[in-house]
Amino acid sequence: MKVLLVSTNRLIEPYPSYPIGLDYVMNAVSPAHQVRSVDMNELKNGDALAGVLSQYLPDIIGLSIRNIDTTDAENGRTFIEEIRELIGIIRRHSTGAIVLGGSGFTILPDEFMSRLDADFGIIGEGERLPLLLQALERNEDVSGLPGVVTRNGPVVFPDPLPASFSRGGFADHSYTSFYLKRGGMLNLQTKRGCPFNCIYCTYPQIEGRRFRLVPPGEVADTARMLQDAGARYLYMADSTFNGSAEHSLAVAAALKKAGISIPWGGFFTPLPTPPDYYHILADAGLEHVEFGTESLSNAVLDSYGKPFRIGDVFASHRRAVDAGLHVAHYLMLGGPGESEATLRETLGRADELEKTVFFVFAGVRIYPRTALYEMAVEEGQIEAERNLLQPVFYWAPPLNQMAVMEFLHDHADGRINWIIGAGSPQMVKSLARMHAWGHVGPLWEQLIR
Repeated sequence: MKVLLVSTNRLIEPYPSYPIGLDYVMNAVSPAHQVRSVDMNELKNGDALAGVLSQYLPDIIGLSIRNIDTTDAENGRTFIEEIRELIGIIRRHSTGAIVLGGSGFTILPDEFMSRLDADFGIIGEGERLPLLLQALERNEDVSGLPGVVTRNGPVVFPDPLPASFSRGGFADHSYTSFYLKRGGMLNLQTKRGCPFNCIYCTYPQIEGRRFRLVPPGEVADTARMLQDAGARYLYMADSTFNGSAEHSLAVAAALKKAGISIPWGGFFTPLPTPPDYYHILADAGLEHVEFGTESLSNAVLDSYGKPFRIGDVFASHRRAVDAGLHVAHYLMLGGPGESEATLRETLGRADELEKTVFFVFAGVRIYPRTALYEMAVEEGQIEAERNLLQPVFYWAPPLNQMAVMEFLHDHADGRINWIIGAGSPQMVKSLARMHAWGHVGPLWEQLIR
């Protein structure tokens, strides 16, 4: 069968994210099927996609839905209408079956299937697509296939795939240059899954509740492949890079052994680590550490289900800074357990963290099948049947949303290292200009104060 994979994501703020999922699916689908992938960031518009459809004539069109919305309670936007428009173009220029997938789809499969004109959906990892293709070729019933949903069929979440998953050889996609010219960043995965119990998080739903580790040597081989393909920066696309300290140290050693000379960064949890942990990673090329801190109040961290406390945050921050790394902290304010007192506690303690950037989000996006969803239903913040394609944010009952936003903006005023939500248009334009001038990486270190 002829398969066309389409990355629907067009969000490039603060910087574009390479569609790594397409690489994994392409590797799983070929060589049994002819497969091609395109990226709407490169194609730009529907006319270009129509041209690909008319020339390639695919039997199956797989749409990867990465983002549902921007998760910004103040100035957010959703992407459902953009995806609906793409599907309309596909229907006008192709007779192929449309299959939805990706992390965004997996979070809300019922809602996407009911709102979009698609034939099938793949819940969880896209490497399940070959099972669907095989069944369609044989004219077999697909309703029993794990992770496959149909227009009117039930949604059943499958178990994660076995531990072994491979990205395969790095294809020279036409869209690769789009990312190499805008920060030089390609991404890399060292594990899937997350065993932590954060009440709002969808990673366990998407990838499973345990770490499935990629052998460090395989990670290093892929990194070398990406470096040789022109990457000037690598971003570790794990739920959390340091969730397993032992594995992450082994990955760092393998990267160094493989001669990886380009910098890299990733998302970290401020967990206790060996004293020399960040020095070892820095020696292997780590430059940027993004901590998922969320709050600097132990009461709120406990309510969020976090596996660390304030002391761990400060110790992790100090060790990362001492290792010469650029450090940022993500804060998620207003969730369960938050009060005016805990907000002041978090902002006051944040001021004690030197040499850092803060990415601050207020209100916590509610997703189904999470503990936060159950809490919101029980408290009457949402109805159980609420369609969550349109974002809904949890706010702790004592708080007034507008008062919190005003308080937060007052605190951030004049502080260039405090970024609220997606950041200002001026900041986004500045980053784009710097990437155009040849600077690489996420560049938020330019804001550190």
